[in-house]
Amino acid sequence: DLLGVSITLLLLTTVIMLAPNLFMEPENFRQAAPLTTPSHIKPEWYFLFAYTILRSIPNKLGGTLALLASILVLLVMPIVHTSKQQAMTFRPTSQIMFWIFISNMMILTWIGEQPVQHPNIMLGQVASTIYFTMLIIIMPATSMLENKITYQK
Repeated sequence: DLLGVSITLLLLTTVIMLAPNLFMEPENFRQAAPLTTPSHIKPEWYFLFAYTILRSIPNKLGGTLALLASILVLLVMPIVHTSKQQAMTFRPTSQIMFWIFISNMMILTWIGEQPVQHPNIMLGQVASTIYFTMLIIIMPATSMLENKITYQK
């Protein structure tokens, strides 16, 4: 284990020292024009799903609240987990819901880096609705249904 960690740290250090700008956004290296705003501003990749949810709601306050709710609902998920069986190995419905959720997150992330145009706005609104519906309604209902089916007396 120590050898693997040492090799990984050596490779990471080499990349950081020899090519520090390898993983940075190319837009950051262009000279800034103080009188113009870039036409398409996007956050880092790990915030793109939340950025899509923010853009999906035309109202500023509603978009901000949806942005906060999108992150808070992820923090609350372990607390509201109602399944008696922790592992998803023997829960096929939850496995399907998990992969649908991951697919929806990938769609939200992809739409977040696209320009604000007609099909992207509609897809973002649909994907945002699916995001909240899955986390607030479908996932807890699936856990309760699996509990009833598996542990019925």
